[in-house]
Parts: sequence; C-alpha cells; structure tokens
Amino acid sequence: FKENRKDDIWLVDFYAPWCGHCKKLEPVWNEVGIEMRNMGSPVKVGKMDATSFSSIASEFGVRGYPTIKLLKGDLAYNYRGPRTKDDIIEFANRVAGPLIRPLPSQHMFEHVQKRHRVLFVYVGGESPLKEKYIEVASELIVYTYFFSASEDVLPEYVTLPELPAVMVFKDGTYFVYDEYEDGDLSSWINRERFQGYLHVDGFTLYELGDTGKLVAIAVIDDKNSSVEHTRLKSIIQEVARDYRDHFHRDFQFGHMDGNDYINSLLMDDVTIPTIVVLNTSNQQYFLPDRHIESTEDMVQFINNILDGTAEAQGGDGLLQRIKRIIYDAKSTIVSVFKSSPLLGCFLFGLPLGVISIMCYGICTADTEGEVFEHEGAKRESGDRELTDEGSEEEQEEEKNGKYTELSDGELKQKDIMEKKKD
Repeated sequence: FKENRKDDIWLVDFYAPWCGHCKKLEPVWNEVGIEMRNMGSPVKVGKMDATSFSSIASEFGVRGYPTIKLLKGDLAYNYRGPRTKDDIIEFANRVAGPLIRPLPSQHMFEHVQKRHRVLFVYVGGESPLKEKYIEVASELIVYTYFFSASEDVLPEYVTLPELPAVMVFKDGTYFVYDEYEDGDLSSWINRERFQGYLHVDGFTLYELGDTGKLVAIAVIDDKNSSVEHTRLKSIIQEVARDYRDHFHRDFQFGHMDGNDYINSLLMDDVTIPTIVVLNTSNQQYFLPDRHIESTEDMVQFINNILDGTAEAQGGDGLLQRIKRIIYDAKSTIVSVFKSSPLLGCFLFGLPLGVISIMCYGICTADTEGEVFEHEGAKRESGDRELTDEGSEEEQEEEKNGKYTELSDGELKQKDIMEKKKD
C-alpha cells in the first residue's frame, strides 16, 4: 500500500480494534465501500489497523481513532464531518474531483446552484486572484465546492463592479469578495462557507469555531410549537436576514434543538427557550440581561456585545478550567450510574472500598501505637511511685501498725477508767 498508494485515490479509515467509535463506524464504512464501488467511483475504500501499522499511521498524522483520510497523490485530506454514509461519500467525491469545476452554461449553473446551498465561483481570466483562489481551494476543498464561470453564464440579476471576481451564492442572493473590506481571501471563504442561518448541533458548533465568529443561538425545543419557542427562532432568523450587512462579519446565527449540549458548554442548566451568544475561541458566553421580546431587543443585545457593555461569562481561565474538570468528572459519574448502576457501583465502589480499608488500617495502627505508649508511660509512672514510697506491702504494714497502736492505747485508757470506777 505504501509503495503503490499514489497510483490511486484512497479513502482510508485508520482504526484501533479496541476503539468503541471505530466499531460503531464499521457498518457505515462497509456501506460506503459498497456504494462507492457500485457507482463506479475511482476512489478505493479501505481500512487500516493503526495499532499494527503505527509507522504508516504516524506518517499520515493519525492521532485519534477513527481517523478518515482521503489520499490523493502527495496530499492527505482529513475528514472532519458527520460519520454518516452520505456525508462521507459526498466528501470523497468532492475531494477526489478537480479543485475548480468549470460551469460552461447557464443550465449547468442553475443545476449546481440547486444542489449546493453555498457556492463559490471565480469569474474572469488568468490573474493573481485566480492563483490565490486555486491555492485556497486546495486547502478548503474538504469543506465546500469551488467553481469557475464566465460572466455570461451568471444569472441576469448578478452585477459585478469589476473583473476578475470571487463570489459566493447563498441565502437566495450573492456576495462579492472585496479585498479591502474582507481581508484575506482564505479567511473570507472560511467565514462565508456557512449559510447565514443554521440548525446548529455539536459538530456544526465545532466547525464554526474556525470562522472566528460569535454564534448567536436560539436554544429551543423543535417539538414544542408554543409561541415562545417559535418567536425566538423567528427573531434570530430576521436578524440574520435583515441585518446581515451589519453583523455577518462578526456573528453566525442559528438555533439548537434542546439544551443538553449548551448545558455542558456553560456548565449550568439553561432554561429553554432562551438565547445564548457563544465565543467558541475562548469559551466565553453572553446571556441577555432582559427578556428578548422583539428583533430590536436582539439587535440591542448584539450591539452591547460588540461595544463591550454586555457582561461576558465563562472563559478559559484557571478557575474555569478547574470548574470544567469538576463538572466533567461529576457528569461522567452521573451518566455511568444512570446507564448502568451495577457497573457504576463496581467502578467507583471498589476503589472507594480499597481506600477505606487502607485508611482504616492506618488509623488502627496509630491507635495501637498510642495504647502502647500510654501503657509504657503508666508503667514508668508506677515505677516512680514504688521507688519513692515503697512497695504496697510496706505501705499496708505501716497502715496496720497505726491501727494496732491506736487499739492498744484505747485498751489502756479503758483499764484506767475501770479502775477509777472501782
């Protein structure tokens, strides 16, 4: 494999036999291999025991299990998406194909636009911007598609101030890259590769951390159709749509179903429905100081965050890290006992029992030592008393002697009194 892998494109699952996540991925991986073969894909699908072939795993930078990589020539692309069959296949087809896909006609453009929610397009001829575009595509092809087209292929509603240009089509409209306002092209594409409003889950939130944006989330229950839940979701959607020009460089908007993931991030029980703004770069978060009743309230809350008047909570300081360790330990113990009480008693009861026995042994040993010292001291004290006052027999004799003397005196006195009486 090591000698011939560059002859083909490989999609490889690096796994460990003991890894639970690897075992969970195995049936999905088998489906990926079957479907890729049936569709005639040039990508070969395989898996490798990274513990048996550690040198190859180390060569490709495998540090955790499972790790999915697409190997294409000298390049190795790391898959970071959801571990589902469709997502893995879509990743393989995207990365295995050309970096820049041409759009030769309006019909093809419309077809591609229907298939992709976010679409990056380069318009123009050869230029330094195109070279930069290709360079960025080689880095970010793991996340999104990159296309090129001529100006006459674009929809009629598109107007470009100048050529060449890089555009992104999403949210029913388009936005043109401006080097002076948007900065580096790679950073701009990384920020714009998400829709303006998302259904956020744990994986998406992790991915949003790379954009450097704050994430404003309506934490709701999707199954709850009450006015309060739907109202907060609508407010976030309206702000994302109507105030995009004001906030899109600094904020990403969306909603999250349920508060379990948010509770773990905030290390607190968040009452839903509510709104939370997360800073994934330093683990800080913002909670509104008053109830969000309208879009204007939400805009004011965001402006307070931007100008620094809103209070930031959490963070990655020392106290927060200690709190995180305690919270994670507590959560782990609770989850183990909830899922399997007997296993929890064994895992935590056995060590506690051993520690208790050790503590008992230490305390018992100290107590016996104190008893021995006390008895020794008592013996020494008794010896000193015997030395100073004599033996107990001697003391008893002296005492009996006194009683004897007193008895003789009393007898003599009695004789004298009897004689006087006579």
